[in-house]
Amino acid sequence: MRLTRSYVALPLAPGNEIPLPEDVAGHLVRVLRLQPGDACVLFNGDGHDYDARLVAAGKREARAEILAARPVKNESPLRISLLQGIARGEKMDWILQKATELGVARIVPVDSERSEVKLDAARAEKRLAHWREVVVAACEQSGRAVVPEVLPPQPLGRGAALREGRGFLLDPVATHTLASLQGNPPGACMLAIGPEGGWSPRDHEQLLAAGYEGLRLGPRVLRTETAGIAAISALQALAGDLG
Repeated sequence: MRLTRSYVALPLAPGNEIPLPEDVAGHLVRVLRLQPGDACVLFNGDGHDYDARLVAAGKREARAEILAARPVKNESPLRISLLQGIARGEKMDWILQKATELGVARIVPVDSERSEVKLDAARAEKRLAHWREVVVAACEQSGRAVVPEVLPPQPLGRGAALREGRGFLLDPVATHTLASLQGNPPGACMLAIGPEGGWSPRDHEQLLAAGYEGLRLGPRVLRTETAGIAAISALQALAGDLG
């Protein structure tokens, strides 16, 4: 039987006994009804899964003993960062979830001229905490033991400057295609995906000035929740671990 993997933001090492965070304890004890002695798997984002067993499973506290560490080697050789124009509610959650499942290494949410979501400082902090929870849950489900970095929401110019490797801007009339990248695939790249309203002409110029190249992924205009996921999949198949 496949054991549930649970994320804990704590140092983990074989032989240690740790208190489980309230949300993890609630899921393991109250939802899954695990008892002392039952096995579970924990991870903290350091690239390992930790075999553990419950040693206490009370209403107020649950504790686990770490038994062994196992390296998890399922990170893509292609480091993809997603520069994502902030989308609304569940749409943004879906983008983050699927990007994580497909192996993206870093997510940079950005505000742009046509963004429909405007966040003040308090709302931005709450959304960031929620987005990071979405990414952690996607790691738990997909078996990843390295949690993608989710940066705070920021202006497009600042986010674009964080590019690692080549930068790609999806454009249905661009010269570059996936076929043109086959002879020189990137080792790292950042995909720039606009919000629901797309990139404005000024956004587009800003990205080109920052060194981003147009990339054609077919002749059609894709929605924000489709574009990034399709491009990540295609690049993983070309130069990552989906080929």
